[in-house]
Amino acid sequence: MSTAASQPVSSSNLGPLVVMGVSGCGKSSVGKLLASQLGYRFIEGDSRHPEASVEKMRAGIALDDGDRWPWLENLGDELKAGTETVVSCSALKRSYRDLLRSRAAGPVTFVFLQGSRATLATRLAAREGHYMPLSLLDSQLQTLELPADERDVMTIEIDQSVERIVSIAIAHAATIAYRRAETAI
Repeated sequence: MSTAASQPVSSSNLGPLVVMGVSGCGKSSVGKLLASQLGYRFIEGDSRHPEASVEKMRAGIALDDGDRWPWLENLGDELKAGTETVVSCSALKRSYRDLLRSRAAGPVTFVFLQGSRATLATRLAAREGHYMPLSLLDSQLQTLELPADERDVMTIEIDQSVERIVSIAIAHAATIAYRRAETAI
């Protein structure tokens, strides 16, 4: 039996996590609680958008790749700076997730929060004080490339409590870390 495979997986070797999905899926709430339970630092990806991008979204104009790349590079550098980090970031396209993977110091685990359009719209309509309007939800859903065949992405449905989602995420992240340790031998 290998040494790596026999070692228990702890929060210290889960590596960085990116909580991803469209607006209204709960990235910030899940990310904050996940970071708290793991003892990780939390980076709110929305807070790292340049003001020009925030104003664009506030005006109901969808961001394009040119708007997103510098933001993603910045978040990728945050992942490089520390393995004990949780970042909330839409990461809607595979190319965005690949950029985050390439800039991180090591393997990254993605937590994809998925929900129905109706659930997302209800959440966005009830949200106060955020610059992302409900009118951009369809644009985000059209941009979203589902993370099929990406072994480092877990998909969790959002129709459950934040506590339950975080519990599932930690268990799945441990499984992914265990598989990585096994294949590294």
